[in-house]
Amino acid sequence: MASTPSIRSPDAPAGLVLRRPVPGDLGWVVHRQAVLYASEYGWDWTFEGLVADIVGKFIANFDAAREDVWIAEYDGNIVGSVFVMQSGDAKVAKLRLLYVEKSARGLGVGKLLVKTCVERARSLGYAQITLWTNDILIAARRIYVSLGFRLVDEAPHHSFGHDLIGQTWTLDLR
Repeated sequence: MASTPSIRSPDAPAGLVLRRPVPGDLGWVVHRQAVLYASEYGWDWTFEGLVADIVGKFIANFDAAREDVWIAEYDGNIVGSVFVMQSGDAKVAKLRLLYVEKSARGLGVGKLLVKTCVERARSLGYAQITLWTNDILIAARRIYVSLGFRLVDEAPHHSFGHDLIGQTWTLDLR
């Protein structure tokens, strides 16, 4: 992965930076997402399997010319992450695995992660970025709407031990 400096935003509090992962970070992302979604939404261990599969495929097939990842740190502690990944369509990127630790919510971490992901997808030449989420993830959905994403599909599904409504959101990058 190309070495780049940490990203600091003038809108974010001092001590908040986005950086590239170091060994152990991506395993941490899998762990924290599993723990957070279990405690906040009661999702079962199958969610951890999904996240591990996504991260494993990202690592195994990583293409620096088409993908990226950021780890959010606040005062030296990991507080979130986001990935921009290929979708199988050369014109469409995927925003994947956004999460923010409960302790860092309200600091602008999520919005900074999503904005950074969108800007990177645009700089990589993608025409559109898409994401899949669930309707109960209200805070994340607010961020997507504030940045211009639009809901293009939703459907019920049974996953992670619950009946959920999955949603697909897209943003035109042109």
